[in-house]
Amino acid sequence: MLHKQMKNYISSELMSEEKQVELYQEEKEYIEKYELISNDVTLIEKDPTTRFREAYIERCDKETEETISKESFSFLEHPIDYLQKHKNEFLYFESEWLELIGVDAIAFEVNDVFGTYDVMVGLKLQKKFEASLKENLRKDLHGDEAKFELMFNQDDGLWDLNFALNYVNGFKEEMSLEEAYRLIYRFLFILVERTEEGSSNAN
Repeated sequence: MLHKQMKNYISSELMSEEKQVELYQEEKEYIEKYELISNDVTLIEKDPTTRFREAYIERCDKETEETISKESFSFLEHPIDYLQKHKNEFLYFESEWLELIGVDAIAFEVNDVFGTYDVMVGLKLQKKFEASLKENLRKDLHGDEAKFELMFNQDDGLWDLNFALNYVNGFKEEMSLEEAYRLIYRFLFILVERTEEGSSNAN
């Protein structure tokens, strides 16, 4: 899935006459690793802080799931502890970049019981990837308390995945929401890549 999406992405980026593609670190590393383009194309790495400029962001009420307000990109400058101070809220986040890795949207909130920063996503991976997905989640989430919830939703054909960002490498209590979303994206990108890779190696 990711492999195919990346090929489509490159095709659309190379429509112009210029022999160069501007892209972000994760995509650049993936393209180089799997040699998805010819050597005469130059890859230019974009400023990571611009990735989610176009994102659609809502603050929502946890109890009713109703929208409190729609927010612009500048809202992501808030420190991550905004969620600690507004425990009644969760953030709903959509971006065209999420489509690339097969994620529909990200819900982000503070867990009322454990106080962790919980990430909830729907992941478009086939059911056959279950073993590889679980193995990679166990490997990539660090710490004794690290847990995740993973359930295949038959109706949507999606994996409902919940995990705490606190146990992801690179997490810092003093990061901004924008940095948190970039970390979530990187974690999911690598998770999907390794899951697909692990599953194809097992076959």
